[in-house]
Amino acid sequence: MAQHQFQTEVSRLLHLIIHSLYSNREIFLRELVSNASDALDKLKYLTVADDAYKNLSFDPRIDISFHKDETAGASTLTIADNGIGMNEAELGDSLGTIARSGTRNFLDKLAEDAKKDSNLIGQFGVGFYSAFMVADKIEVISRKAGENAAWKWTSDGKEGYDIESAQRDTQGSTVILHLTEEGTEYANRWSIEDIIKRYSNHVAFPIYLTYDEKEYDDKGKEKGSKTKTDRINSGTAIWRRAKSELKDEDYNEFYKQLGHDTDEPLFYVHTKAEGTLEYSTLFYVPKKAPFDMYNADYKPGVKLYVKRVFITDDDKELMPTWLRFVRGIIDSEDLPLNVSREILQQNKVLLNIKNGSVKKLLGEFKALADNNKEKWETFVSQYNRPLKEGLYQDFSNREAILELVRFKSSTVEGWTSLAEYASRMKSDQKHIYYITGGDEKTLKASPLLEAYTAKGIEVLIMDDEIDDIIISSVGRYKKPTPTGDASGEDSALSQEWELKAVNRAGADEELGEKKDKAAEKEIKPVIEKIKKALGERVKDVKLSRRLHDSPSCIVADENDPTMQMQQMLKAMGQTEMPDIKPILEVNGDHPIVAGLRDLEDEERIADVAGVLLDQALLVEGIKVKDPADFVKRLNRLLSR
Repeated sequence: MAQHQFQTEVSRLLHLIIHSLYSNREIFLRELVSNASDALDKLKYLTVADDAYKNLSFDPRIDISFHKDETAGASTLTIADNGIGMNEAELGDSLGTIARSGTRNFLDKLAEDAKKDSNLIGQFGVGFYSAFMVADKIEVISRKAGENAAWKWTSDGKEGYDIESAQRDTQGSTVILHLTEEGTEYANRWSIEDIIKRYSNHVAFPIYLTYDEKEYDDKGKEKGSKTKTDRINSGTAIWRRAKSELKDEDYNEFYKQLGHDTDEPLFYVHTKAEGTLEYSTLFYVPKKAPFDMYNADYKPGVKLYVKRVFITDDDKELMPTWLRFVRGIIDSEDLPLNVSREILQQNKVLLNIKNGSVKKLLGEFKALADNNKEKWETFVSQYNRPLKEGLYQDFSNREAILELVRFKSSTVEGWTSLAEYASRMKSDQKHIYYITGGDEKTLKASPLLEAYTAKGIEVLIMDDEIDDIIISSVGRYKKPTPTGDASGEDSALSQEWELKAVNRAGADEELGEKKDKAAEKEIKPVIEKIKKALGERVKDVKLSRRLHDSPSCIVADENDPTMQMQQMLKAMGQTEMPDIKPILEVNGDHPIVAGLRDLEDEERIADVAGVLLDQALLVEGIKVKDPADFVKRLNRLLSR
């Protein structure tokens, strides 16, 4: 028997593992199964690529068994494979040293984050040592393929290890864990099955569990037990299979398991990338939006695998937040097992996969919009708002997202795109007009639309509470030139338009209405009366060029947030906002306004002015600050 000392870094690592990492101990089994899978992969490759191994009898499998001694308190857990195996030198090299560069930095990071993030384990190929979280002694019996000698590595995880000759009938490795008192919970059929199905269900090789099952007689009395061996992983990673092998039924069935959904998905996107980066993705869009889609603590829908081994389903970095409704799988060949959350955020491989996946999904959304109206209508009804969030968050993909976002309209029923709006614009129209605010019905009835309707100008109805912020961040829209048309810079296809809010001061200047200086001079005394009566309630009072039938409307100054945006910001907790006042526009031809010309009763003027302002607020879906005062003024006017 040869005794060996651990490399200094290994001793330090084991000390950290044994004394600090208890938050997620179950990952030890995932690591050992992954090591066994790697060993099987290596031998499988050699049986094809190396003549020396082509005649080797090889039926790859992983076997797990356990023994629980209730009286002696000694329990063991065994993980065995018939893979490539190790000889004496390789046992020492693999289990006695850590041969990767940067190990010291890794250990410093592990010491710093030990109690927070046990997923750091495995990042530098040290997953085997995680078994010391649950075992106070580990034995590894291994025989290398093509060799006759077998060897046993033994360690208590403290100072060193022993290597001695042993017996093993076939090539491969057997890892025997002598479990601690805390580790005995894993000498249990249900615990093992649960961990394997969660982390290693899609490992390419069969995993078998051997256990004793109690038997009972007809009266329900225990009469003994029998040993059973069951396969406990599916071994089929649908996302790794060729699309030509799969049917819609296969994809739909997997989605129901993945998303715990009884409905079939709206559609799916299956991609396999090869070349500089190798990865597979399978994404689904549910028919109905996830119930927690608008919660700050939403559950991410995409799972990360590395070489079929499950890594995490709780990382919001795998997809942009605006795509949080997407369900599915990312499986990378190029990521290390057990990368930490911090490393995931900074990892260039994952960033490239993420960017490629977003572009692929956007392409599929566009194809759905162009080719399947029924599904697209469902998609928009469920996910239009997250797409709008993408306009604000994802600058690099803004143009593609802008083609997908849909709006309501003052002139057409249902949803419309900016491209469709542009195709209907009047030849002399300089801007794309929109109105933001409450619900669709209220906005369509807004007095602000009267002049646009009279001139046959379409206005986009933006009734989502986030529209004010989202659209103001976009600013302009340029209709994309069709593929293959590189010319035509002067054509309408390449024209760019500014998006103009009709509920802002100055928006009416583009309507072509000429100022009537005589009318302005005549109505000026009335404007002054209203302005004096309202005082600090408004920023200004102006004669409107956009009102035809209504007596008044409110607009926001060009650089001020609208009333709706102010309400939203307050709902988000911004209570320290300054009190930004609206601009009141009045229709000089309306009888209510015109009736103030010869009126000198200041109390009555105040009542009329107050009602003009409050009803303008109500029409825009905004609560008046003092409903009781509004009702009193209205009643006084009605009684006269």
